[in-house]
Amino acid sequence: MRTAAAVHVVAGSLLLTTLAAAPAGAGPADAEPRGTATAVARAVAEGIDFGACPAEQGLPGTVRCGTVRVPLDYARPNGRQIELTVSRAPATGKDPGNSKRKVRRQGSLVHNPGGPGATGMYFPMMGALPEWKRLAAAYDLVGYAPRGVGRSAPLSCTDPGTFFKGPSKAPVHPTAAHKRERVARAKAYARGCAERNGDSLRYYNSLNNARDLDVLRAALGENRLTFLGSSYGTYLGALYATLFPSHVRRMVFDSAVNPDPEQIWYRNNLDQSAAFEDRWADFRAWAARHDDVYGLGDTAREVQDGYDEVRARLAKEPAGGKVGPEQLQAAFLKAGYYDDHWPHRAQALSAYLKGDPAPLVEQAQEYPEAAAEAENARAVYLAVECNDAPWPTDWAVWDRDNTRLARRAPFETWGNVWTNLPCAYWRAPRQRPLDVRAGGGELPPTLILAAERDAATPYDGALELHRRLAGSALVTERDAGSHGLVGGANTCVHGHLEAYLLDGRVPGRRASCAPHPEPGPRPASDRAGKDRPAV
Repeated sequence: MRTAAAVHVVAGSLLLTTLAAAPAGAGPADAEPRGTATAVARAVAEGIDFGACPAEQGLPGTVRCGTVRVPLDYARPNGRQIELTVSRAPATGKDPGNSKRKVRRQGSLVHNPGGPGATGMYFPMMGALPEWKRLAAAYDLVGYAPRGVGRSAPLSCTDPGTFFKGPSKAPVHPTAAHKRERVARAKAYARGCAERNGDSLRYYNSLNNARDLDVLRAALGENRLTFLGSSYGTYLGALYATLFPSHVRRMVFDSAVNPDPEQIWYRNNLDQSAAFEDRWADFRAWAARHDDVYGLGDTAREVQDGYDEVRARLAKEPAGGKVGPEQLQAAFLKAGYYDDHWPHRAQALSAYLKGDPAPLVEQAQEYPEAAAEAENARAVYLAVECNDAPWPTDWAVWDRDNTRLARRAPFETWGNVWTNLPCAYWRAPRQRPLDVRAGGGELPPTLILAAERDAATPYDGALELHRRLAGSALVTERDAGSHGLVGGANTCVHGHLEAYLLDGRVPGRRASCAPHPEPGPRPASDRAGKDRPAV
């Protein structure tokens, strides 16, 4: 799902200050817009004082950090303030193909990596990659931690020391007793969120995230926002474009969430579970094609049988005392997000079946040192999604819908239920989702990037967003399913990204790219590579 532009920003701030001073008799529906105007005017005046980043961030010296103040509650802009952490790598101004040629700075490119609950603080490091040199020459690369994340007024719903509970079970078709246990855990989690955060919990939602983004724009000195949103970041961007269309300069939606208000968020999660079944089938077919390397069988069914055998063994005896069926499923879920995990997961499955559990333990175990960050990410994820929209509050509805779905999509269905079930028992008020849309001429051209077989944000979401935003262009990576195309291996997609961000060019209404190359199999001796976060 992260200085000073001149006259237009100052003029805009004067207008916003005037709006903020509207008569006190304005109705409550005007409170958040007027509060946003107040916060924006304040941000223009204060800016961001960038300096050295905290050592624990692990960022290089070329990246500078600061904070921006935003109201906890935009209806009370002068009430409690929270600080969002921000990171920035200034535009280099150097043409990577000709060091003597200067490149015109185009402002800040702000990134949200998704989640909700993911931090964007590491985004400025993208400028070190060869394929990002041209963008880093023209733009300050700006990341930030959204409200609730990391050091930005962090949320917590349970003791991080007890967050990882492995090894744990994950039955494909849970019994009534297992369901009762998980319902009790969901109720306890929702209760913990309410007790630990009090009345402030209600203010962690997507609409406030969009308002925070406008305050960040102003604090950076930008009259209009250039934004790159990935995964959940596309929904944030779509809300921003609907609330602040005149503040949009350029906007990239990478792996788009379906913004239909009826989909947010319960139905989107049902669709996601169905899509992960298809992507799981892609992995199994790939492993079967490389049976000569992994020995998992030369059909997808045989690969599934091997996986089922591993899961059954882990239910009886966790690997290394740490990895049970739930940890196994979480590890292989990442293979549904990113196909560059496929060789490592196939090798770990193969090794375990041959008597070596070490690769599986390495890839699937929960590391205590990561517990605090993982607990924080889940707290923010649930706070935002539970607050954003109505959810079914009757367990019978969840049970009915997901029992039916699990018959044809067993891989992820129940895991997705247990992740989201606290929303059934949430104690903060629910919002009605905003009707995302923009008519002709309301926005400059925007760019949507999507893979046809993306499971985390199914392709129908990109089609729906494209339909709702007039003037948007949709670039499709055909027959591919990795989640998040920006920064990936497809040079065609990256070419469209560069043309848009550097020159404002979009490829008409629709364009397509051939899929990036499938990963090749890797021998057992190659365990290199770290998992990317799944958001």
